[in-house]
Amino acid sequence: MSEAGEAPSYEYAGSELDLFEKAVNWKRYWRAQIAPFVHGSVLEAGAGIGSNTRLLADLVYRSWTCLEPDDALAARIELPTAWHRKITGTIADLRGSFDTIMYIDVLEHIEDDAAEMARAAARLSPGGHVIVLAPAHAFLYAPFDAAVGHFRRYCRASLRKAAPARLRESKMVYLDAAGLMASAGNRLLLRQSMPTERQILAWDRLMIPISRVIDPVFCHRLGKSVLGVWQREA
Repeated sequence: MSEAGEAPSYEYAGSELDLFEKAVNWKRYWRAQIAPFVHGSVLEAGAGIGSNTRLLADLVYRSWTCLEPDDALAARIELPTAWHRKITGTIADLRGSFDTIMYIDVLEHIEDDAAEMARAAARLSPGGHVIVLAPAHAFLYAPFDAAVGHFRRYCRASLRKAAPARLRESKMVYLDAAGLMASAGNRLLLRQSMPTERQILAWDRLMIPISRVIDPVFCHRLGKSVLGVWQREA
């Protein structure tokens, strides 16, 4: 089912969605990290072209709403099950509540992130979770970030600051320590306005398997991405 929201027309500035769809090891990694918090009625904010929708389609949930403000991107979302629907708009256009609200590489694209998180908290059912995965560390901000419309990269402190006090933190970790060290050392993936497919595949096939081993060794205190999960008290 497709519904039209009341939001003004929005056009996404980036062109990386098809490219990063090829990062299958990375997607499987963060999928395993968020899976325990996905349940009930799910809102996927900034669903893009539906890559993550398909990736997460076999998790346990009751319903799934793909929310995407860009008409052209929303048109490309193929709903994997009858329990999925898509809406063109933003969370401000929605009514009702959700058990899970996720922002997968989305919050950094929103200028007023604290206001967005407050809107998410207002739409969250008691006991529900807000999940945010975002690029980490301001010192890694590069032409790529600017090219795809990132307002910022986060550390744990700045991501915590964006969340309203009414939400209780359940998880706050860095992911991909190997990718962090590679990027900090030579900016392999971030020195250009857009990485190449070869660079993405090299990172995904070589760095991510290493990160899955060493991230727990570092107690998830290092990483190129940061993952935060919050819960509304029941």
